Amino acid sequence: MFPKSSDTTFKDKLYSQHLGKTKAFEKPKPAKGKAEAHFSLVHYAGTVDYNITGWLEKNKDPLNDSVCQLYGKSGVKILAALYPPPPPEDKAKKGGKKKGGSMQTVSSQFRENLHKLMTNLRSTHPHFVRCLIPNESKTPGTGNIELNMSSNQYSTSNLNN
Repeated sequence: MFPKSSDTTFKDKLYSQHLGKTKAFEKPKPAKGKAEAHFSLVHYAGTVDYNITGWLEKNKDPLNDSVCQLYGKSGVKILAALYPPPPPEDKAKKGGKKKGGSMQTVSSQFRENLHKLMTNLRSTHPHFVRCLIPNESKTPGTGNIELNMSSNQYSTSNLNN
């Protein structure tokens, strides 16, 4: 995907391109009891910490085989040259997630899983209970009223959608 790149070089690029230049990008504030965070993004409902361990590997999303085949057959010679037909594969070496003869991407897996979930939900009569996190550390006996108010505000704003 990115030659000679690693999670660390990805983080370094994020910092060099966004830290101090993009309002939504922040250095994470270390919090006791939370997983190590490498960067933070300020979303509409609050700041979310992200860990880059395995980031590049998890986010590899190759082009669908049919797209590569289409580009390879293009009348635009330079485009066709960029997507030559794949070498014939040995049947013993074939592996990976295949679906209908093409590799299943993260987005196609997501769509498929979402479709299954929606089918399941439509076949049931669900009842929902709104849960609010009492505090960031999820410690019993303590509460954070600002966190509760914010969570409640954002959860109720989506009830009529």
